Amino acid sequence: MLSEQAAVTVRATLPAVGAHLDEITERFYAGLFTARPELLRDLFNRGNQAAGTQRQALAGSIAAFATHLLEHPESRPDAMLARIAHKHASLGVTPEQYALVHEHLFAAIAGVLGEAVTPEVAAAWDEVYWLMANALVAIEKRLYEESGEPGWRNWEVVERVAETADVVTFRLRPADGGPVADFRAGQYVSVRAELPDGARQIRQYSLSGAPGSTLRQISVKRVLDAGDAPDGEVSNHLHARVREGDVLELSAPYGDLVLEDAADTPLLLASAGIGVTPMVAMLARLAETGHRAPVTVVHGDRSPADHALRADHEAYAEKLPDAAVHFWYEQDATPGTLTGLVDLDAVDVPAGTRAYLCGPLPFMRAVRAGLLEKGVAASDIHYEVFGPDLWLSRA
Repeated sequence: MLSEQAAVTVRATLPAVGAHLDEITERFYAGLFTARPELLRDLFNRGNQAAGTQRQALAGSIAAFATHLLEHPESRPDAMLARIAHKHASLGVTPEQYALVHEHLFAAIAGVLGEAVTPEVAAAWDEVYWLMANALVAIEKRLYEESGEPGWRNWEVVERVAETADVVTFRLRPADGGPVADFRAGQYVSVRAELPDGARQIRQYSLSGAPGSTLRQISVKRVLDAGDAPDGEVSNHLHARVREGDVLELSAPYGDLVLEDAADTPLLLASAGIGVTPMVAMLARLAETGHRAPVTVVHGDRSPADHALRADHEAYAEKLPDAAVHFWYEQDATPGTLTGLVDLDAVDVPAGTRAYLCGPLPFMRAVRAGLLEKGVAASDIHYEVFGPDLWLSRA
């Protein structure tokens, strides 16, 4: 909770700070990477930095956290904090790094706002920062303690399967021959890959296999034609260079988009493109446990040929006693599927449905709006964003 004086100051200065957050975060990252270039090389996603999406996500999270403190002083935005903490834990973020971030972030604030940053203003926003940082440190500490595989571990590729022209599945086992901790359907792992220039870049990939296996399975889409952003460094590296017998560094499983134990709850699993990966793992889990309530499966893709893991998507759904499958393709739709973009207007959504979404942000926003119109409670709509979470961004 903010102190009373800090709340007054933050409320008065939030419009000014918010209006300059993009400039502040740009200056922050420039200062941080000048002082610590190894962080850009080996921790931060260079593609997201080039595209500016990480700056947008940071700005959005700061503004959202400060706004929540003012509007709901007795609570924290735990859903947002948990999502950030899971991503940080998968990267191996340490408590000490929050002090480094604080140093460069507040230097950026002072540099952008100048004399407007009085000692009183600085103290108030210092409270905001450390409330957020300490909450994240506490959540991350718990996640590290709960992890069955803390830190980085070497995994050997035992099988490589081409799912589509641009998606490859890798199945991996521990290189040390040790046990494999289970994961919850919907979680992801970080993969740390050494690139030709010596950088050790990290990316997150959803676990697309069924929980309970002695193998880890990830399905990687090769990122090309990324607009203003460079092509995906790690995805292209994995596609071009990693074969059976090679070894990759993986983190423990993390991620807060996970199935809750509720056998009598109707579910809706909506995905688009490579967002199918956590949904297939969820369907596998539901099929294994014999989920009795209705399950609505929704997916959109460019074409059937581009629909990664389609056979698994269909097979797991067919094992459920009460499942309805709706696939949309922008072209080459086959009998029993639909042409165009996902449209929930004609989809029956049972009362009390809990929804899980994964895919491009415009897709998830459209699906969420459709679910709200159908009476699904906002608290029952959960999502996963691949890359920086721009849901709260002002962009």
